[in-house]
Amino acid sequence: MKAFVFPGQGSQFSGMGKNLYETNPTAAKLFDKANDILGFDIAKIMFEGSDEDLKQTKVTQPAVFLHSVIAFKTLQPAKPDMVAGHSLGEFSALVANHVLSFEDALRLVAIRAGAMQKACEINPSTMAAVLALDDAKVEEICNSVQSETGEVVVAANYNCPGQLVISGSLKGIEIACERMKAAGAKRALVLPVGGAFHSPLMLPAKEELAAAIETTTFGIPSCPVYQNVVAKAVIDGAEIKKNLIDQLTGAVKWTQSVQAMIADGATQFTEVGPGKVLQGLVQKINKEMITNGLS
Repeated sequence: MKAFVFPGQGSQFSGMGKNLYETNPTAAKLFDKANDILGFDIAKIMFEGSDEDLKQTKVTQPAVFLHSVIAFKTLQPAKPDMVAGHSLGEFSALVANHVLSFEDALRLVAIRAGAMQKACEINPSTMAAVLALDDAKVEEICNSVQSETGEVVVAANYNCPGQLVISGSLKGIEIACERMKAAGAKRALVLPVGGAFHSPLMLPAKEELAAAIETTTFGIPSCPVYQNVVAKAVIDGAEIKKNLIDQLTGAVKWTQSVQAMIADGATQFTEVGPGKVLQGLVQKINKEMITNGLS
């Protein structure tokens, strides 16, 4: 069975999507439509902007979404049997399985990005990558830091075995990183991000996104979506909405999601969008999987 997976924030690069725009009329029309919906020239930033330009959350999220969805719509060789997306990528996955229209999904992504940016400004915070430490130990340390200091620190991204990203307040992350290294982590590295994504500090953004999602039409999925917060196949529209909202403050259970897809029959994973991050993670989760990419 074929699983299509869609990347999230961090996969962007200058020049992304330019080849699609220049060689495919359908892609060009979608980029132009995106410019109109967003109210600024996202295509120009994607094609010509600096890495710094592309790091802005309000740019990054729609840029990665656009690259992924336009690649899916113009390069797609076969229909997926199942889909999943890493964080932001879940919106791309929901376009791929016909739950969301291109236009509605892009509007939601823009609202999500803006709301997350505002939440970051309200609560100075960050994330850190913890390498080569058991998930259970990482969770234990996060819990102890929170209970002892009152600082927010949670496990945010379960990327693959031995790679877990934590999220929280600046002080909480600083303390947690020291304890992770003392516990045997190969690295506990603060990431160059502007906020604590997938943590309780995103609650203001969650509320704003929830209001937008509740007024958006969700269609009937053409195949199951394996959503981040539950790491299992979902086809019920109401549950898809709830999980999409909960994702902003909940963990991205990518390892568990890929394992569930494999258990349900996935043998080939196609990453649709910029970069090869998810192909690498899938291989680390199960090296027997066939992986490829569409970009």
